[in-house]
Amino acid sequence: MPTPRDEDRAPIRVHGAGFTYHGAGRPALEDLDFEVRAGEIFGFLGPNGAGKSTTQKILIGLLRGFEGTVEVLGRSLDEWGPEMYERIGVVFEQPNHYLKLTGLENLEYFRALYRDGGRPAQPLLERVGLGADGGTRVGQYSKGMKTRLSLARAMLHDPELLFLDEPTGGLDPVSARNVRELLSELREQGKTIFLTTHDMAVADQLCDRVAFIVDGRIRVVDRPRDLELRYGSRRVRVELRANGSTTAREFPLEGLGEDREFLDLICEQEVETIHSLEASLEDVFIRLTGTSLQ
Repeated sequence: MPTPRDEDRAPIRVHGAGFTYHGAGRPALEDLDFEVRAGEIFGFLGPNGAGKSTTQKILIGLLRGFEGTVEVLGRSLDEWGPEMYERIGVVFEQPNHYLKLTGLENLEYFRALYRDGGRPAQPLLERVGLGADGGTRVGQYSKGMKTRLSLARAMLHDPELLFLDEPTGGLDPVSARNVRELLSELREQGKTIFLTTHDMAVADQLCDRVAFIVDGRIRVVDRPRDLELRYGSRRVRVELRANGSTTAREFPLEGLGEDREFLDLICEQEVETIHSLEASLEDVFIRLTGTSLQ
């Protein structure tokens, strides 16, 4: 029987994984089971302290001594050496750069570390909105600029698998939108992205599937839209305008096209909005986990 090639396998497979920090009273992670499919953005969602960053550190080889099985790009972590970093890119939540070097000098330095020399730095700076700031020392960058520089650095060697920890944290709305657009482009190019965040809006917009993690345990893995529909209310809310004020009515979604009261309402009165009452991703998270994201 032929052996599957690395690219034919799920880029990330985790089974029965657990981890306890030295001296800790309880495990940081317990019995994690999930896989990330090729070419998807996989959201790993939970409040601060849930185990998101610990999981990512294990996946990129920074934490050893874990329990269970962890495979990255078709191989157990124990089988990987430094060559793994030629195939993955990482963005940490807290940017780490050489502050006395310019943005361009930072990228040129890290570019030289890769076997193939990496991609040209200036186009990457332009792609993350730092094209005019490449000659500025990074010590003068804002946090958002440093985060964007981190993303450019993670893409220097054109990795097939990206690990991103809160990639839009600290960004202004325009920069955050640009980063989201960039991540969507990377997915279209066939890249696989493991995204840890507690920002449900980002996850809802970007992720093909999400995992909810609380207290080191995964509660559910599914597509955001499926979760919202499954746990939302199957009703329709109609907002009406009359005499300068707004009122609202709700109707069951089943049989809506034959509901005479609903049909009369939308034909005879001034309708402002009609929308279904599916839950938001944050609503689903709170319902399933009993905790908020903060």
